[in-house]
Amino acid sequence: MTSIFMRISRHCHCLKSSLLHPTQGAFLATVSVIFLLFSACSDHHLTTTATLHKGQYTYKGQVDKGQYQGYGILTFKDSVVYCGQWKNGKRQGYGWIIDPEGRKINGVWNEDTIVSGTFTDSLGTYKGELDSLYRPHGHGIFIGTDGSYYNGDWSKGKRNHFGCGLTAKNKLKVGDWRNDTYRGERVTYTAERIYGIDISRYQHGKGRKTYPINWSRVRISHLGTISRKRVNGTVNYKISFCYIKSTEGKSLRNKFYLSDYRQAKAHGIHCGAYHFFSTISPAAQQARFFLANSKFQRGDFPPVLDVEPTSKQIHAMGGTNVLFARIRTWLRIVQQHTGVRPILYVGQSFVNRYLPLAPDIKRDYMIWIARYGEYKPDVRLIYWQLCPDGRVSGIRGEVDINVFNGYSDQYQQFIQNETIK
Repeated sequence: MTSIFMRISRHCHCLKSSLLHPTQGAFLATVSVIFLLFSACSDHHLTTTATLHKGQYTYKGQVDKGQYQGYGILTFKDSVVYCGQWKNGKRQGYGWIIDPEGRKINGVWNEDTIVSGTFTDSLGTYKGELDSLYRPHGHGIFIGTDGSYYNGDWSKGKRNHFGCGLTAKNKLKVGDWRNDTYRGERVTYTAERIYGIDISRYQHGKGRKTYPINWSRVRISHLGTISRKRVNGTVNYKISFCYIKSTEGKSLRNKFYLSDYRQAKAHGIHCGAYHFFSTISPAAQQARFFLANSKFQRGDFPPVLDVEPTSKQIHAMGGTNVLFARIRTWLRIVQQHTGVRPILYVGQSFVNRYLPLAPDIKRDYMIWIARYGEYKPDVRLIYWQLCPDGRVSGIRGEVDINVFNGYSDQYQQFIQNETIK
């Protein structure tokens, strides 16, 4: 045992003298002592320690048959290239380096290649898989100095594919990422999701020819071709809810509304009514017209205001302040009458361009959005109209297909808490 401790002492002395910072040297010496004691007690064998020179490279540590083996430090001139475990002359196991950007990376190596590690820079701290250039690659977690957070997939140093993130303002972002940009949640369509349709007089034909809806046959048979979608299995989906256009402006009624409402409910489909907003009619008159010509029975879904103005129409009515003042009027009157908060139906361009100008509406009202893309929209979403060109057995022509934002549990909670009492 005397010879063992003498060699440990010499080894610690070599480690301390090779490092610039005395505290760091003491730490590494302690790690080395533990490693040597472990080797001596478990294997009854101790590799030799040595200092090897090759050009401007210097290795100090354990060797076996002339190869780096065990614990050692490789330096280039006065800089540490690698400090940690070796096997057969290659980095293997735990160690640390200083990368070309000056970051200290504590990592795990396999066959001289880094596998995973942890580093901190001015942006934050990363822990996870790395590529050979010390970039995040694979799965990793990043905590930003600004309080942001990301846990997910990386590629060549950037967030790519699926991940869960929080912004510095605690906004949740779960879904697909591309080159550090959040794209949204990519929905996969299956029979387990909750589907609905919205219809108007156009589902009964155009002009003089009219066609009935065969409510005993209605099932979604196609999700349209206007956008890319991920579909698992055959599209043959139950229709759980149906919104029917009731009124438009202050004088237009859908003559098929009442019969469609009664038939849909008779076939076990939850119903709701929607009103198409006019920019040229007073909002209070529109609200009263809608209430007078629509049904609101127990269990019916919240009424909807369909807002689809053009920029020219908004300008003609006096601008966005006037637009949102009228929208608020309609929503308030209808809520007072029905006892439930209405839902706002808008398109993605309206969300991008105008909705940020009415933060109270964006905050307080659920959104039904028309968005024909792969990714779930980033709003207070309740329904997503995923295509305008779907197909439904029992209905002639194209039909708007919608999906509820959630699964069975959330859907039942919505029915219990948000429908008309």
